[in-house]
Amino acid sequence: MRTAAGMTGEFAAGLLGVDRGKISNIESGTRAISAERLRTLACNCDCDDEAYVSALIGMAQPGERGWWERYRGSLPAGLLDIAELEHHAVRMRSVHLIHMPGLLQSSDHAQAVFKAALPPLPEHEIALRLALRLERQRVLCGENPPEYVGILHEAALRMQFGGPKVARTQLEHLLAMSEQANVTLRVIPFDAGSFPGAGQTVIYMEGPVPKLDTVQIDSAHGPDFLHQEAQLAKYRAHLDWMEQRSLSPETSRAFIQDIANQL
Repeated sequence: MRTAAGMTGEFAAGLLGVDRGKISNIESGTRAISAERLRTLACNCDCDDEAYVSALIGMAQPGERGWWERYRGSLPAGLLDIAELEHHAVRMRSVHLIHMPGLLQSSDHAQAVFKAALPPLPEHEIALRLALRLERQRVLCGENPPEYVGILHEAALRMQFGGPKVARTQLEHLLAMSEQANVTLRVIPFDAGSFPGAGQTVIYMEGPVPKLDTVQIDSAHGPDFLHQEAQLAKYRAHLDWMEQRSLSPETSRAFIQDIANQL
């Protein structure tokens, strides 16, 4: 909101009567900001979207530390940002061409993925990442869980991270998770042909209001996060395209079961 208004951090600090460092901490989410100060900032940024401002106030208030903060200083901040985004999301859609969705990975599958990292991760690092991933998955099973739509290409279903036995168990885990009312899986078979995008894993997380939507893209150097409306619109169209050309949830389940039976 501040940068969109062309306001410097120094000006915002003076406006709110705080030092410049506190503005950085507020914007990075490590310090709270009062509702009064946030409304003052919104007013001076010519932001009259009450739903957006109210959602920001709800996020900015002090409260219990998120469970992911236990990993702060032990794992890359980007991994913790993913967990926090999932915690706040009201709906998630993702597309996976090679890897399984992190929220739907079995323990053995996730461990096999981490062991394939370059440079190789030490054992304690693998254990930490595995613990974080498994704890992240609770978001789909907790109270008022978000809706999750996972679009998986046939290539991802046929990858055998950890070998055939691990791969079969992973597919069976997908089928079990897809039975939850808030989880929908859709498959894009090889014969669907071409598809848009550069082949990365894309996760679109819807916030309490559209202005808080975020896209997360996997890359070799870690997760990238996109927030600008032009970027969000592009990836919404991307996911819409993939979803429209995927099999129905019922046919997708049968498709996954057939692949599992071949292992």
